[in-house]
Amino acid sequence: MIHTELHAAGVHDARLRESYRYCRRLNAQHGRTFFLATRLLAPSQRPAVHALYGFARYADDILDDLDSDADTAERARRLEQLAAKFFDGADHSDDHVLAAVLHTARTYRIPLNLFDDFLASMRMDLTVTDYPDRAALDRYMRGSAEVIGLQMLPILGTVGPRGAAEPYAEALGTAFQLTNFLRDVNEDLMRNRVYLPADELAAFGVDRELLVWCHETGTTDPRVRSALAAQHDITRGVYREARKGIALLAPQSRPCVTAAFTLYSEILDRIEATDFAVFSERASVGVPRRLQVFSTGLVRAWRARRAVTSPRGDLTSGAA
Repeated sequence: MIHTELHAAGVHDARLRESYRYCRRLNAQHGRTFFLATRLLAPSQRPAVHALYGFARYADDILDDLDSDADTAERARRLEQLAAKFFDGADHSDDHVLAAVLHTARTYRIPLNLFDDFLASMRMDLTVTDYPDRAALDRYMRGSAEVIGLQMLPILGTVGPRGAAEPYAEALGTAFQLTNFLRDVNEDLMRNRVYLPADELAAFGVDRELLVWCHETGTTDPRVRSALAAQHDITRGVYREARKGIALLAPQSRPCVTAAFTLYSEILDRIEATDFAVFSERASVGVPRRLQVFSTGLVRAWRARRAVTSPRGDLTSGAA
């Protein structure tokens, strides 16, 4: 299958093909829901998406490897080394992730400032552990969520001017990230981070100390439950806005994005269904449901690809 994908994507160089294979393995191992959704893309699109995932994972691993004894200064050094290598203009064929993502950025003309914004937010994770208000969190999410949607857009393609779809791509990245913040409150506390606006928590009598108590006891205090429910409502609103952009994507990309949208929004459903017991269990969508969504998307993807006369026609129209 991977050989078919790389051929369809026009990747023929042996070393570059191995770089893309490596990114695909990263995605399959660490991003199961996202990887499943990528199977609904046209084969020519998949390698580039895997490369973007690999780069994001590369930076995340520098920041969040709990098994590493590296201090903040060492992590900062590694992150700056990654940034320097990304922007130095070399092909870095000796580094699988960089080789693949740089090739993807050139092929789809993805603006490099989006990667700079991403790395800026990753730098924030080195020292910022709390966000006083929504504006502060939004500054972080510009690079950690919005630009991910914008990086994907040239690969997905659009049926009209790309600029019209960009706000919805940003919203979709934000919706997914906010879902992660709710689901992973407990895990983030283990890394000494809280990705929920402090002033919005305070409106319900919640502070970091109370969150830590919930973490230590595996219990969701009623005040925390109310605060999380409010965050849940905000996230639902972002999903409603993001949904409007799916129709602006190239037809062959819609089944993938629809599947990802469905599965991530159902994680949000699961958080609510457990009465916000995020300190005692991690919300997830079960395998049978994931397969059901995938099967439906597979039929839609097959029909969409059958309607495309050129394998990359929609991508070309969206990359201009």
